[in-house]
Amino acid sequence: MPLSTLFLDLNSYFASVEQQLQPGLRGRPVVVTPVEAGSGCCIAVSYEAKAFGIRTGTRVGEAQRLCPEVAVARARHGEYVRFHLRIIEAVETCIPVAEVHSIDEVSCRLDRRERTPEAAAALALRIKSAIRERVGECLRCSIGIAPNTLLAKVGTDMRKPDGLVVLRDEDLPHGLYELRLTDLPGVAGRMERRLNAAGIRTVEELCARSKEELREAWGSVLGVYWWHWLRGHEVARPATRRRSVGHSHVLAPELRNEEGARAVIIRLLHKAAARMRHLGYEAGEMTVSVRLVGGRSWEARAELPGGSQDTLEMIGALGRLWARRARGPVLQVGVTLAGLGATAERTMPLFPEEERRRALSRAIDRLNARHGRLTVYTASMQEARASASGGIAFTFVPDLGFSDTVA
Repeated sequence: MPLSTLFLDLNSYFASVEQQLQPGLRGRPVVVTPVEAGSGCCIAVSYEAKAFGIRTGTRVGEAQRLCPEVAVARARHGEYVRFHLRIIEAVETCIPVAEVHSIDEVSCRLDRRERTPEAAAALALRIKSAIRERVGECLRCSIGIAPNTLLAKVGTDMRKPDGLVVLRDEDLPHGLYELRLTDLPGVAGRMERRLNAAGIRTVEELCARSKEELREAWGSVLGVYWWHWLRGHEVARPATRRRSVGHSHVLAPELRNEEGARAVIIRLLHKAAARMRHLGYEAGEMTVSVRLVGGRSWEARAELPGGSQDTLEMIGALGRLWARRARGPVLQVGVTLAGLGATAERTMPLFPEEERRRALSRAIDRLNARHGRLTVYTASMQEARASASGGIAFTFVPDLGFSDTVA
């Protein structure tokens, strides 16, 4: 199979943007966090910080223990989206971007002239140069080139930072044997345990199994797709449907009280509901989660009969759940809207009041998109309007005109 896909993965993206914006951070260990307190979580880590054992998900306090000189940068998600758009423009001076997979990942389709290893590698070097010159010297990327998108993505993880890997047809599948199962996209935790239970513990063992054995290991036809992907075959991924939309937030110390925690979770609900409407869905249920200082957790779920797009209705359901929550100082809150169904497939509201409330939610979205985030919001989130503003799901790149995640 000929080479078909170039996949680009920005290295330590948020931390690299901070190093580009703040020259004093270049060459230094840097972590990025929404909350600069010791309880905050590192959502990005520079390669200099990774050398000390700091990883994404490490608490800020632990990062400072591992590396006392680490620089802690407050997340600025608006900047990361703006840099993302500039990177897209830089890549497209060399080749059109076929798909944006996340805030730090894109893929491109090679044309006939670019499908030899030599031509594809030369193209990758031009892309790296364009990003350095047009966006910034700190923005490094790893590029994978392969006969299909999955293997091109795998290639980006085989050599970091600033790597370039070309997986040719003759390299497959033996060129993958050095990888761990968890190096493959979508194989982690539960899936790894499932493969282990089927007697598959290495990538070499995975590649040795038949289509039927992989179908059984995955418990679905997806296993057959994997058999083809590992051999470089270009097989379109089966269509999937979004199952949920949600946000969570670690509270700043001054908000770890009744009023502050409640205001923040309402803020998160506003964000999730607006994003859900933007994607064209309605929710059938809502889950609220709370983690207290000290580690105790609590979670509760409420049905939204018939599906809902109405923020005010969801705030009412949230209030009923919140009244039952575990008591004590709150460290983290989260809200998830699930049971999603396409708005076009839902039954229209029976009563005029229901439709007026739905229309109100959509009107608020339009006003905030036109005039800036939080132009209109409910009074119940007044105390937290400056909190929980940062949060880019890595599989969802906010529209600068739409999203209230941009600070």
